[in-house]
Amino acid sequence: MKRAAPAWWTSPRPLWIIVALFAWLLATAWMRPLMAPDEGRYGGVALAMLRSGDWLVPRLDGLPFFHKPPLFYWIGAAAMSITGPVEWAARLPSVLGGAVAAAALFLFLRRWSTARLALLSTVVLATTPFFFLGAQFANLDMLVAGCISATVLLAAGAALAREREEPWRALLAGAWLFAAAGLLAKGLIGLVLPAMVIFIWCATTRRLASLRLALWLPGWAVLLAVAGPWFVAMQLRYPEFFDYFVVTQHFRRFASSGFNNEHGFWFYLPVLAGLTLPWFAWVFVPRGSNEGTSDDAARPRLPDIDRLMWIWLAVIVVFFSLPRSKLVGYVLPALPPLAYLIAQRVLASRSLEALLPKVRAMTLAAATVCIGCVVAVMVYSSPPGTRLRLPAGQAVAPGEQVLMLDGYHYEIPFYWNLREPVLVADDWKAAAEDTRDNWRKEIFDASRFDPARAARTLVDRTELADVLCVPHATWVVGSNTAHLANPWLHHAQLVAVNDGLAAWHFKGSATGDPHCLDTAPFPAAAPAAPPTPAPHSGANGNG
Repeated sequence: MKRAAPAWWTSPRPLWIIVALFAWLLATAWMRPLMAPDEGRYGGVALAMLRSGDWLVPRLDGLPFFHKPPLFYWIGAAAMSITGPVEWAARLPSVLGGAVAAAALFLFLRRWSTARLALLSTVVLATTPFFFLGAQFANLDMLVAGCISATVLLAAGAALAREREEPWRALLAGAWLFAAAGLLAKGLIGLVLPAMVIFIWCATTRRLASLRLALWLPGWAVLLAVAGPWFVAMQLRYPEFFDYFVVTQHFRRFASSGFNNEHGFWFYLPVLAGLTLPWFAWVFVPRGSNEGTSDDAARPRLPDIDRLMWIWLAVIVVFFSLPRSKLVGYVLPALPPLAYLIAQRVLASRSLEALLPKVRAMTLAAATVCIGCVVAVMVYSSPPGTRLRLPAGQAVAPGEQVLMLDGYHYEIPFYWNLREPVLVADDWKAAAEDTRDNWRKEIFDASRFDPARAARTLVDRTELADVLCVPHATWVVGSNTAHLANPWLHHAQLVAVNDGLAAWHFKGSATGDPHCLDTAPFPAAAPAAPPTPAPHSGANGNG
């Protein structure tokens, strides 16, 4: 006698699934400090957008920062306008991207496959450590992955609905809307990658008539109305924008070998296999006999859906394997189709009676790995910039300035809640010739769009006296050994130090003496032992 499947297994409620997805991805987003450099960079740019009141131009240390479009910053800045600079608000764009990807997968499969496969695919995706951590990492990869996933699934759904003479225009309009969001999230890949997936799928499944939907004028109107204004505004305001954003950051970056993180063509295969454990282990489980249910009979699995998922997975992996520069997060858009293929393998490997206990156990194990990864990152990957906190009761007062020596520490403006750009002291003449992809090049590239502001914030090492010998005080941030190369730091009060960085309070010169770095008296006695930073215990960094 067949055992009836539980109601939650065959008829999951979409609204509750989506709410649970969002709550699961957000639940631990507050636990760990921002990581360097990505989270500090993107969280800091979002906070700077909020502080400046300029919601059009992303800024890094007050300078136009056009590595990526503004959607991530808009969402993060809007969240921090309510919560202040806290970690989970900085990560909210990524949480939303993950929730959109998982919800789109669930709704698409619930409509075009079986409810059981839709639920299991979503559970696999949401409890995959790679996906879970990506949805709680403050950079642009998960946000654009969510946009790409929604675009592919809405466009495929529109093509299938049109074939069956069902309503399809709203689905197609939604696909164009998310394509526009993808453009605003990370540029051309938000449009190009979904187009490649849908084109190859239509061609291989003999849906050539569906390709005409790419010429649907209302869709282009949605795309241009949503994404067009920002790009046009930036080009009108900064004539060099197109060359830098499109030519350099897209085509040159894709084809060049001058950027960081160079890996072989095979790089993403072990990444996907290793970071999707324990679910990926089902790939090696032999197929068994799966007893069908009325759900399967009422809505049989479509072979074309399988082909869509395989094409989607292959396009993402191959596309990002071509350039020499590779980052792990680039391949996040491949996780929804991989979750589907793993879930399909799970359902084919056991009878229903034997399947449910194993699915529950695997889900619990995968969720435990997800939480364990967050805890491990929190304990072992806390960068010095997030741990350099000012002592209780001390803060940068209005009128005081912050100077960073020989390095820009992205996390400091976020955790010190700074409202103005900092000064950055370095050899900027040498930086003009530096081709390496690092903080110095990012800031120097940004300075080209606003030379007047750059002249006020980028300090050459030979000009330190001009910016320090002023009536107001300066907070100096540098390496915890910076005083060895900069003897004038002995004139300052050491206020915070850790294993990588230190902060000093330099009172300057009440008279504006330009020789204050040379003439100020050294302290009569050795300074007190440096304060020991308190361990990080929460989003606000108090304690």
